[in-house]
Amino acid sequence: MPAISFFTESVSYNLPQKLKVKKWIKATIEKEGFKLQELNFIFCSDEYLLGINQQYLNHDTYTDIITFDNSEEEKQIVSDIFISIERVKENAKTFKTIEFDEVCRIMIHGTLHLLGYKDKGKAAKSLMTQKEDEYLSYRAEVGLI
Repeated sequence: MPAISFFTESVSYNLPQKLKVKKWIKATIEKEGFKLQELNFIFCSDEYLLGINQQYLNHDTYTDIITFDNSEEEKQIVSDIFISIERVKENAKTFKTIEFDEVCRIMIHGTLHLLGYKDKGKAAKSLMTQKEDEYLSYRAEVGLI
C-alpha cells in the first residue's frame, strides 16, 4: 500500500494538514506519471542534516534538503527526504513567505528530484522553479490552501 510518512529527528515539528499534504504530494507524483510506493519526509535540525551531508555526500555544508532515491524500478517512488526545519524557517524569513508555504516548497522540490527534475545549471533550475510554482498552485485543487 502506498504510503507517505512524516518523522522528526532532533527537532520538535508538527506538519499542519498532514492528510491534505499527503493527497497533494501523491497527486503530484501521479500527474508526472509515477507510482508512489513509499515516501518518508524526515524533519530535522541543521546539525542532523549536516551530518548526513558529510557522511553520505561528502559535503561539509548546511542545506535545506537531501533526497535519497531508494527506488529499484523505473517510475516507482521509494525515498527518504530529509528537511532542515531551521533552514526552512530561515528561508521563509529571507523570502518573506510563511513557514508552511516554504515547507511545501521544499517538500515539492525534493519530490520533483525523484520525478527526474534537476536544479544544476540555469535551464534546469528555471524548469525546477517553474514546476515548483505549478505544483504549489495545485495545492488549492486538493484543498490545501
